[in-house]
Amino acid sequence: MTAMIGSTDCPPADLAATRAGLHRVAEHLLAAALYAATGEIGLVPAPGGFRTPPFGPDGRFLAVDGTELVVGDAATTRRAALTTLRAAAGFVGVTPGAPARVYQPATPLALDDPRMTAPRAARLLAEWYRLGARALSQLAAGVPGDRPSPAVLWPEHFDVGITAAAINYGASPGDDHIAEPYLYVGPHDGPPPGDPAFWNAPFGAARTFRQIGTVAEAAAFFRDGRARALAAAAATPIRRTS
Repeated sequence: MTAMIGSTDCPPADLAATRAGLHRVAEHLLAAALYAATGEIGLVPAPGGFRTPPFGPDGRFLAVDGTELVVGDAATTRRAALTTLRAAAGFVGVTPGAPARVYQPATPLALDDPRMTAPRAARLLAEWYRLGARALSQLAAGVPGDRPSPAVLWPEHFDVGITAAAINYGASPGDDHIAEPYLYVGPHDGPPPGDPAFWNAPFGAARTFRQIGTVAEAAAFFRDGRARALAAAAATPIRRTS
């Protein structure tokens, strides 16, 4: 996929509800299962949504594909519609609950709340993750000296991102601060001064899915942010202490 093909006129209420529902599934089901088996929590984008990496001797995995939950291994795959966390946990045989030893969960463990997942919104978020992941891969391949980390979909933030040369890059499905899916460039020291047209967010720079619709545009945004951040860092005088 090189461009977003989902609808950009998805109703905001559907998008917010779907994002919240899938975030709970990511934290309290997929990350919970992965952590119980491996001690890790990092998920990855996948066609239709996101999934765990394979784990265990049989290569087991859990995934979200649109509005369905998928559980499988090297031999079999089963699917069920996403309804509640309790039903989903029973379907895959997992004790629900985010790994609180690792981080404070961002979503409540509401076992019987209905999962409000609108198909159009779920598709849009899945496409956004895949677009972001491909753009991040292109960026990482071009800057090996920055020592980029692997791309991970972190369940607590629910975004897919990497860190390279003290700069965070990623694709978010939206949050309390920016309601729409967006890309971001976030220098660890904060946005450089003097360029508010580019550095338009408290953490750095953000561009929504209405501004960027292709992998090429996303990769260009990441590269532009990197160049601006590194240039600003190089121009900052080094403070000497006596």
